[in-house]
Amino acid sequence: MPKDDLLVSQSIIAATPDGLIHEAIRGALERSLAPLAGQLHKVLLVPPDFTRFHSNAGPITTMLYDYLSADCEVDVLPALGTHVPVSKSEWEAMFSTIPYERMLVHNWRNDVEKIGIVPGSFVEQISEGLMTESIPVEINKHLLNPDYDLILSIGQVVPHEVVGMANQSKNIFVGCGGSQMINSSHMLGAFYGMERIMGKDRTPVRAVLDYATEHFIKELPISYILTVTDAPQGHIRTHGLFIGRQRELFEQAVVLAQKINMTLLEEPVKKAVVYLDEQEFKSTWLGNKSIYRTRMAIEDGGELIVLAPGVDKFGEDEAVDRLIRKYGYKGREYVLETLKTAPDLAANLSAAAHLIHGSSDGRFTITYCTQHLSREEIEAVGYRYMPYHEALARYPKDDLTPGYNTLENGDEVYYIPNPALGLWIEKRRLQ
Repeated sequence: MPKDDLLVSQSIIAATPDGLIHEAIRGALERSLAPLAGQLHKVLLVPPDFTRFHSNAGPITTMLYDYLSADCEVDVLPALGTHVPVSKSEWEAMFSTIPYERMLVHNWRNDVEKIGIVPGSFVEQISEGLMTESIPVEINKHLLNPDYDLILSIGQVVPHEVVGMANQSKNIFVGCGGSQMINSSHMLGAFYGMERIMGKDRTPVRAVLDYATEHFIKELPISYILTVTDAPQGHIRTHGLFIGRQRELFEQAVVLAQKINMTLLEEPVKKAVVYLDEQEFKSTWLGNKSIYRTRMAIEDGGELIVLAPGVDKFGEDEAVDRLIRKYGYKGREYVLETLKTAPDLAANLSAAAHLIHGSSDGRFTITYCTQHLSREEIEAVGYRYMPYHEALARYPKDDLTPGYNTLENGDEVYYIPNPALGLWIEKRRLQ
């Protein structure tokens, strides 16, 4: 028998622009968990990692831990995907009082079990024939531990370049997934096209996740806690909280996120300047959100300047880093042709998809402004280079406000202080 939702479902939208206060969020969590009082012995919390700091999942996970750990054992499995494990300093910044020893580390290459296959015929149908291969579904082995009475997946619904709108079951199948699902889902999204995906619910990759949800995890005691947030000047505001397993709650979160996290522009941007916080973005694998999330706003022949003080590598692990350095960000057609003769890249399709995502396909220039990677390294992967200190002198981020700015030399730039929290689109490109 499929598991019913174990929580009291709730959908709460903030009444003011300041968002929900922590006391309101804590109260909602406790109301949802109230029917399970005294029945839980072991619980698994699945929040995002530090790269989703502004999801407000950190305080929510801490609230849940404090509430639940008084009566039962609680473990925390960050949904790393392909990212590096959460460091102790990042853990303390995001999860506050939860002991670091309660963390379980997800290894996307080795720490998973296969639970099913999404058939090739289904993939072919939802991809309009662009992909025909079946997709094996693997998830972290801890999710299959029968000792857990409850698994709570916590995270932010926000525009995403692979799935359309992040979170819900993505946290399970990709964030805690294996190499085959990660590779296939990323390549499916790349084949289908980011511009057809970002900011939307019903996409081919989401269809794969929905299929896997319906066929392979119905009996697991999973429920979702979804947020819709923004973070002006770094201050996190939670505009919506959606608790429960039903897909309609995710759909409600999508509608709200489309209002909160998507910026529609009347005219294309000639020059965009995007800042990558050095604590959050340490690789181009993550930092290229500056490209993904702005590509539909920048005009042909325009410029993207990426202020990247913390970026010191390309990939999140050594194998992917080597592939990025070897093949570079040279566009969709280059990657598709290269896959025919490059077995190392073909064996790492998520990296291949990332190389597609990280190129403008020649539409606009991309200048990475770093202090840890050299000019030779940046230019070797296909980007322009500017020393970070020089870029900061030209584009003083602390003097810029989000949106259009006119510099002292008369240049107009469009400034984005955190690309992970939104999607910027010229209205014409929505058609």
